[in-house]
Amino acid sequence: MRWGKIFLTILTLTGLAACEPSARLDPLNVGPEPNEDVTVLRDGVDPMIVGHRLMRAGEYQLALRSYLHAAGTHGMTTETLTALGTANLRLGRLGQAEDLLRRATEEGPEFVPAWNNLGVVLMEQGEWGEARQVFRRAFALDSGETDSIRENLRLAIARMENSGYSQDQTNNSFDLERRGGGRYVLLYGS
Repeated sequence: MRWGKIFLTILTLTGLAACEPSARLDPLNVGPEPNEDVTVLRDGVDPMIVGHRLMRAGEYQLALRSYLHAAGTHGMTTETLTALGTANLRLGRLGQAEDLLRRATEEGPEFVPAWNNLGVVLMEQGEWGEARQVFRRAFALDSGETDSIRENLRLAIARMENSGYSQDQTNNSFDLERRGGGRYVLLYGS
């Protein structure tokens, strides 16, 4: 009797295996439409997050590549443009950084990190008057809540008012400061 059940099970499995594959599997193109708000990421890792981690580790060229991948995944959003501009700034590509950050401020005129980082680029280029205006805008948008933006504005005002400020006296360094939500802002050295 036991062998009979085993034989019947084998016979049933063999019969199921002989069925047409289309009868057992749903076609690949059938199913619910994907939600447009959800981006499916290869290997489940968001390239923006990877880029932020690489920036924190000082791997700016790799971060730039990750942000470029994010641009292909998410599009050229304000956050993506800001990240690309910041990576270029860290690599010393001030012209590219300025172009990207200006685009970011046009795309998202209320995105504080884009304004702050644009101000840092302008400070690096010695454009203290425009940097002052840009930092003032970032400070206003941020409601004065971020100390680093306040310090950047203070430094831009001091450099603009001191027209005799020589390039030898400047400290052309800036630090990356992490903010909530995985965002980073640059603090210009004083």
